[in-house]
Amino acid sequence: MSEHEAESVETADRPVVTPTLAVVGRPNVGKSTLVNRIIGRREAVVEDVPGVTRDRVSYDATWNGRAFTVVDTGGWDPDARGLAERIAAQAEVAVSACDAVMFVVDATVGITDADEAVVKILRRSGKPVVLAANKVDDQRTEAEAYGLWNLGLGEPYPVSALHGRGSGDLLDAILAALPETPEQGEAEVGGPRRIAIVGKPNVGKSSLLNKLAGEERVVVDNVAGTTVDPVDELIELGGRTWRFIDTAGIRKRVKEASGHEYYASLRTSSAIDRAEVVVLVIDGGQSISEQDLRIIQAVREAGRALVIAFNKWDLVDEERRYYLDREIERELVQVQWAPRINVTARTGWHIDRLVPALDKALAGWETRIGTGALNSFLGRLVAEHPHPVRGGKQPKILFGTQASTAPPTFILFTSGKLEASYERYIERRLREEFGFVGTPILLQQRVREKRKR
Repeated sequence: MSEHEAESVETADRPVVTPTLAVVGRPNVGKSTLVNRIIGRREAVVEDVPGVTRDRVSYDATWNGRAFTVVDTGGWDPDARGLAERIAAQAEVAVSACDAVMFVVDATVGITDADEAVVKILRRSGKPVVLAANKVDDQRTEAEAYGLWNLGLGEPYPVSALHGRGSGDLLDAILAALPETPEQGEAEVGGPRRIAIVGKPNVGKSSLLNKLAGEERVVVDNVAGTTVDPVDELIELGGRTWRFIDTAGIRKRVKEASGHEYYASLRTSSAIDRAEVVVLVIDGGQSISEQDLRIIQAVREAGRALVIAFNKWDLVDEERRYYLDREIERELVQVQWAPRINVTARTGWHIDRLVPALDKALAGWETRIGTGALNSFLGRLVAEHPHPVRGGKQPKILFGTQASTAPPTFILFTSGKLEASYERYIERRLREEFGFVGTPILLQQRVREKRKR
């Protein structure tokens, strides 16, 4: 492949062809609600706690037939220390990487010192800025919004993120600020492979994503549940672009979760649905838990390819290894087919093993067997190990076909209902014969009704 071809493939893989709008502003001025209004669906986590949105989060949006990407940033307080300081750094990165900025100010509060500091950074960036005066729910607040001309960022657009008031004018202004792009058709087809990184809170999902991306990409703090939003990230690995869908840790029980964790757990399952292959991160130093098994069940039910990564391997001693091997045999018996890798995300030890494992799992997920090969295999299998006779009857497999891949789905036409244990035997033999590494296999039976004479 020539350098020019490689470049065009690379850019075709990346949805950076859509211009990017970064949404910045102090904590709790209603950025996430406004983002939901712009993208037209409830995706950004919204809760009345300052700083709930902690990461840069990308969403696809369209207005008047033009597509663009909205990047929601963490609440930006220039005086912040610690975690908030890093959120501010993320917002700086978002501003530097975008084509235009929407600066959201709470019109009911007016301009604060923190806003003034943000304005300085925005002016320095030289990017076009659209000023959104949020929480303008009536005529009276609208008058207050015009005081924001004093920021020197041009016309303030009064808007109510909650009620949608003024959002059309704001969107028109956003399109005017963004560079023109060719009209976008449907979402990318055959773009980068989609990977969801899932697991309980605090097992190191964000550290793994950071290490893969090679930059401080996701806010990592040793507080369970720090990552609240799913963050799509395009990452170059092994010479190819992959789309990583990082998600908030699944909570023990959705019912017990507080507001933003509840949305986050819902989105973990939607991330599994959006992904092609799921990387389940398990803390190698801790016992495999019921939560881990519940995630595995969700991945199997969704029919996604699966890779299991045991993280924090540097903390696993000989004794723990012995017990972990026993746990794997006992707890992961349903997913013995999933490639397993041991990594230490913090140091990057063995994370180069992830791409071969992903490739293996995707290849298994997309394996197709010809009808001829499948039926000669079924013929041999039945001859070696016929279905047991039950009540004087012995169901037979008359014919089989693979209906689809991703995940591999087989339809077996039978003369009677096969027992679950025999189905498991067929699945085991299919794997021995054809591989199917990293993927669930679905078997469906069609029982041929006896003709009544």
